[in-house]
Amino acid sequence: MPTPYGSRGGMAFSADELRVLRRALALALHPAPLPSDEVRECLRLAESVDEAIREAGRLRAFLLADLARYRAALPGSATGYLELLQDALAAGYRPQPDDLAALRNLRKLPLAAALLGRCQGIAERSVRARLARTSTPSVTPAAPAPRTRLTALPGGRADTGPVRPAAPKEPAPADTPSRGRPMPTPSEAFPPRKRPAPPGERREAS
Repeated sequence: MPTPYGSRGGMAFSADELRVLRRALALALHPAPLPSDEVRECLRLAESVDEAIREAGRLRAFLLADLARYRAALPGSATGYLELLQDALAAGYRPQPDDLAALRNLRKLPLAAALLGRCQGIAERSVRARLARTSTPSVTPAAPAPRTRLTALPGGRADTGPVRPAAPKEPAPADTPSRGRPMPTPSEAFPPRKRPAPPGERREAS
């Protein structure tokens, strides 16, 4: 079973577990049929990893509880507190304001002074990362581009607004007055011509 912490706070595997892990990684990159015994080994390794993670969580909780108790008992517990703080930092612990205050009070001790500089660096990086996340502007969807307006062709109608359909023209009345006089009728404009009399009538008339 893999142990929760190695020399630098990470998970440590035995040689046999590393062999199974390498085999599982190779199959993830290049899938291939796997014998049943190797399948069982991979499943056992997965169960062991899950149990080691749970155990690491329990150990972390105990470590942080001990750290809080030793910090509350300062300055008489300075040696134990500094050792526990080193273990907690190796396990990924982020120092709290109480830890920074305690280290400032113990800065006369060489180990406390070194841990103070280390914890201040971790705290500053954490604050910068938090500010960077909060100051990142949210991406808003861009407004759609305005539609291109149609312009009049040379010689055509100018762009004076929306084009409205022209109203139908009403037919002009037949007898529209012109200059105050009524329009003459066809008989008045073209009077009938007088027909010539027959030759006999012309002789009698003469």
